[in-house]
Amino acid sequence: MLHAVIMAGGVGTRFWPQSRRQLPKQFLRMTGTETLIQEAASRCQPAIPDSRIWVVSGGAHAVEAARQLPTIPGNQILVEPCGRNTAPCIGLAAIQLLAVDPDAVMLVMPADHVIQPEAQFQLAVQQAVSLIEQEPNTLVLFGVEPDYPATGFGYIQRGERVTTETCPIYRVKSFHEKPNLLTASRFMATSQYYWNCGIFVWRAQAILDALKEFAPEIADRLVRLSSGINSDNWNQLLETEFPPMPSISIDYAVLEKAAGRVCVLEAPFEWDDVGSWQALPRIFDSDREGNTIDGLCCPVETEGCIIRSSDKHLIATIGLKDLIIVHTPTATLVADKRDEGSIKKLIAEMEKRGLTEYL
Repeated sequence: MLHAVIMAGGVGTRFWPQSRRQLPKQFLRMTGTETLIQEAASRCQPAIPDSRIWVVSGGAHAVEAARQLPTIPGNQILVEPCGRNTAPCIGLAAIQLLAVDPDAVMLVMPADHVIQPEAQFQLAVQQAVSLIEQEPNTLVLFGVEPDYPATGFGYIQRGERVTTETCPIYRVKSFHEKPNLLTASRFMATSQYYWNCGIFVWRAQAILDALKEFAPEIADRLVRLSSGINSDNWNQLLETEFPPMPSISIDYAVLEKAAGRVCVLEAPFEWDDVGSWQALPRIFDSDREGNTIDGLCCPVETEGCIIRSSDKHLIATIGLKDLIIVHTPTATLVADKRDEGSIKKLIAEMEKRGLTEYL
């Protein structure tokens, strides 16, 4: 059966001050009325019921994940003792799925992406599953056609086409890490490259077999962990076996090494990884002056700004241009939109000054 695994371990630093250590980006509302993690669960249904939706989260956020997803059984909120990137995360989910369903197929996705429309996402998942039914050892990842030469994403080069379905699926020819602007422009011009959006479909046993082949230092510990599932010493075993695993992505650990077994499905949906406040103009409409506003705001002679308010707090602006302004009840950010990377510097400075209660 098909199961969904939602990876919810990110910290979302670039969305400060709304994203905090105790409430990172995946637990925030970006569009509509649901939070990002709630949207991730909703887009799986009705094809995947709550009884087959799993969440992998850090210990600091497991309670919030359960609170926001109350219909998902508590034993399906899997807790990582520490962050170890996506390969150990996916392996942990795979052994849990196999314990309840030896034929489990995994749809793996991050908790903090915006995907529309849901019907197209579900179509893509169905077609990936169809390919896996024909080729049980195939590892399918979703690729998004680039609409600008992004330098912040990894790229996938497609090879031969393997299906004639509505959503084209190709053998993966090569992977490329985050390129410079010139290389990204060249990739885009060839129409042979996709953004790697971090969404995968495969059999749980197939990914565990691949980890055994290419990342035995992870697989060996997963084998020891699997022997303790549902036992009284599970938490102790998890604390012993999980932290020593290498912190490595599934891309590095397996996908870039598993030549011939990896396919890329051309995503038929709109996708945004919502990596920073710069994503808001891509999600919300802008006004005539190019301002993107979410919340109560009265802009005067203001251009190209990203403004977000909360709790009916009015933000009034006069004579501003190209700024990010974000209000929360305990902190307000005002930043140059062209230098959003400095938010990380701000976080470091707040740490230095002992302002950790605001982080």
